Amino acid sequence: MMGWSVGYDTNWKRDIGYGVPATCDYPGCNVRVDRGLGHVCGWQQPQGGEDGCGLFFCAEHGGGTICDRCEKAGAPYTPSPDVREWIEHKLTDASWAAWRDTAPAEVAVLRAAIGYGTAGVSERTQDGKPA
Repeated sequence: MMGWSVGYDTNWKRDIGYGVPATCDYPGCNVRVDRGLGHVCGWQQPQGGEDGCGLFFCAEHGGGTICDRCEKAGAPYTPSPDVREWIEHKLTDASWAAWRDTAPAEVAVLRAAIGYGTAGVSERTQDGKPA
C-alpha cells in the first residue's frame, strides 16, 4: 500500500507529502502549509497533474486548485526553501538515519542551510541530547 505522508518530487527536487511542513510557495507569503495534495497547484493531482505546476500554496494563493500563474499559463514561481522544522527532522529523526548514511552531500547542504556546525549552533538528537 502506498502512502502520501512523505515522498519525493523529482521535478522540483524536494520532499513532498502531507507529512512535510512547509510555507506557501507564493512569493512573500509565509502561511504554513504541508506539501500534501490539499495544497498542491493542480487540482489535487500528484505533481500538479497536467494543468498545475506542482508547487504548494495556501488557500488564498491557489492551494488545492490552481495558482494564478498556471491559470494564465505562465512560468511557475520559484519554490520556497524547506522550513527549519523539516530540516531538523531529517537531520535528527531515527527514521531518516539510513538516508543520512547514504546521502552525506545532501546532509551537508541541510546542515549549512540552518547553520549546524557554526558558532553557537549544535546538532541534537530527537531526545534533545547533543549528537
